[in-house]
Amino acid sequence: MSPPDPLPIPLDTVITGEKARVVSVRAKGQLRKRLLEMGIIPGAIIESIRVAPLGDPVEFRVKGYNLSIRKGDASCIEVVMEVE
Repeated sequence: MSPPDPLPIPLDTVITGEKARVVSVRAKGQLRKRLLEMGIIPGAIIESIRVAPLGDPVEFRVKGYNLSIRKGDASCIEVVMEVE
């Protein structure tokens, strides 16, 4: 019997230095299109790099480049933690 799949969490809750795999993008309209164009697609590995001094925006590494997005936008992205 295999272990159950981990529950998805919002990307904005991932701690700096941790990696996660994108499960879904719950955003709608232009925001969804923009996130998908930036490489935040289901299956992509994303790493939390740092948080701005006032907590917003948050910087992530995805597909070999760094990307800063607002914390509110990151909350629309569901991920599962990657075990190394």
